[in-house]
Amino acid sequence: MGFLNLDKAQGITNRHVRIIGDSPIEIWGLSGRVRLTRMLKSMNDVTFVTDETPAPPGTPVIFLRGDYLFHIRLLQAILGFDDDFALYEPGSDAVVALRSEIYDPVIFETGPAGELPPGINPDDLVNPYDNHLKKYEPARVWQIRTDNRDELEQELFSSSYKGVTDLVTKWVWPVPARQATKVCARLGIRPNQVTGLSLVLAVLAGVAFWYGNFAAGLALGWFMTFLDTVDGKLARVTLTSSRFGDLLDHGLDLIHPPLWYIAWAVGLGVASLPLALAPLVAVMLAGYIGGRFCEGVFEKWVAPFPIFLWQPADSLNRLITARRNPNLLILTAALLAGRPDAGLVIVVAWHVLSTLFLLARLGMGWKVKRERGALEPWLAGVAPRTAEEGGYCSRLALKIFT
Repeated sequence: MGFLNLDKAQGITNRHVRIIGDSPIEIWGLSGRVRLTRMLKSMNDVTFVTDETPAPPGTPVIFLRGDYLFHIRLLQAILGFDDDFALYEPGSDAVVALRSEIYDPVIFETGPAGELPPGINPDDLVNPYDNHLKKYEPARVWQIRTDNRDELEQELFSSSYKGVTDLVTKWVWPVPARQATKVCARLGIRPNQVTGLSLVLAVLAGVAFWYGNFAAGLALGWFMTFLDTVDGKLARVTLTSSRFGDLLDHGLDLIHPPLWYIAWAVGLGVASLPLALAPLVAVMLAGYIGGRFCEGVFEKWVAPFPIFLWQPADSLNRLITARRNPNLLILTAALLAGRPDAGLVIVVAWHVLSTLFLLARLGMGWKVKRERGALEPWLAGVAPRTAEEGGYCSRLALKIFT
């Protein structure tokens, strides 16, 4: 059975869905039924079926158990499946989803009764590779119980993380970010409010850098980057994301880093340090824009995925490439060493080196595409299993990213 194209599944229309039952146990503040309802409302043209508003005669209905937690990609695949089926909980004979013109509640209450449509499991529907979050993660369904509440909350939180990202986001922020996300969820704080605070902190950090207050600026900057992790996770686990919030978050991420480095350069001038600030700023901007340019060209004209997903070396490069968090590590270390000027020089040099590496990878990708055909991200399909046959770089990436 081939995997469903989830991008196309988002465009499938006029699905009739009925949620059966609920779980009183809340996961990230939402019951099973409420979570399912929010997930379904975010998809195109889903019609909810109830006893009062039944589906038209002969219309297939997708029945979902409200006391189960569905991975979002699995739910998309369920809605996009065109044949009748019975989806079983892995490792048991419990039916958790059903597409049929005939509904017998006994199926969900006591197990299979009578003749059921063909049985499938989550692995039949969803490719474990998630291009959106840049990671290898099988889609699952879990029964919501008191004894696994913490486990499911951790599962949802972990699932909200991108697999290929910088080393700070991947290894430093997850534990404190989960606690902060939990506090925000309990207090009813919305993701856009967190993003708004991030915007304020980004401006304040830039002002501090501008006036040479590097320690204060770094403290504000690191707190801003932490909240930049929290807002996205909060949106995903509570299903409260919005297009405005997404644009604000990504726009802020794109614009503020070079402004920080420019402010840092001006701060060095205020401190009367002997640096040629204008040339450094020009080179930094060229490196920053050049790196983003390489990423954009690769994804638009070379392959339908980010350049950092092409091969294991590219994913490893994403851990340390000249993005905000690795650069903040450099600036922090330089300030602790008493050389904020050297920190800026290193950041500028790192931008240049990172962009040259991306430019080389862009050229290689273009060449491989012309000679061998379409590229494939190494995490897709069977690539993670075959990566073990590669060298040290492949095995290291396999360990880190899967």
